[in-house]
Amino acid sequence: MHVSLTPELEARVRAKIDSGLYNNASEVIREALRFMDTHEDWIHDLKIAKLREQIQVGIDQMNQSTGKAIESRADLQIMFDQFKN
Repeated sequence: MHVSLTPELEARVRAKIDSGLYNNASEVIREALRFMDTHEDWIHDLKIAKLREQIQVGIDQMNQSTGKAIESRADLQIMFDQFKN
């Protein structure tokens, strides 16, 4: 596989190698890809946690009779329209 990098990115890879932390460009790229995978997993976990929080707020509101049941597509559209304003 051949990968083309901009001069700026090549300089950044060279700087990592020159720092002594990596032996070659392949190690730098592998580490960057591992970091990217970890970052994507972390973002996914954050989104799931936030969604769970929002669901719990809705459940709590319904249990306290302070929520509003959406009974039709029209009700859902009205709710979305209120968010836009």
